[in-house]
Amino acid sequence: MKTIVQVPDPVLRQNAAPVPVADISKKPIQSLLEDMKAAVDHEEDAVAIAAPQLGQSVRIFVVSKKINKKYEEDLVFINPEIIRLGKEKKIMQEGCLSVRWKYGDVKRATTASVRALNEHGNEFVMNGRGLLAQIFQHEVDHLNGILFIDTAKNVEDIPPGK
Repeated sequence: MKTIVQVPDPVLRQNAAPVPVADISKKPIQSLLEDMKAAVDHEEDAVAIAAPQLGQSVRIFVVSKKINKKYEEDLVFINPEIIRLGKEKKIMQEGCLSVRWKYGDVKRATTASVRALNEHGNEFVMNGRGLLAQIFQHEVDHLNGILFIDTAKNVEDIPPGK
């Protein structure tokens, strides 16, 4: 199991590189996707993970199937781009696998749409609301070197069992 990178590792602050479409089917990217799925599955409270969190500065994130019973498998987003954010914003509590056990309030759009490639290199658009919209924004921030603690208010340390 790959270790999840923690703050202040510089890879978390890099603007991640796009993945060439021709590389998506190759072993390095496919192995990274498997590692990301395993990491998000292994962490009980994980809902998503971005490639930089496993030390790879490429534009990929994975959303856990745990967030919605209708998802039979984890959702893969390669070279994601937020194409629409709703006007309504709401304060939402966030945490991060790379800023372990810290939680804070972040203002996020309540709806968001993302265009990306899947693990086969096929383009798709997905609309999200609530938690999924929040995940899209949080993970794209990761790919741009931004962490939730950069804008969060009322940040607290809440270790397990507290």
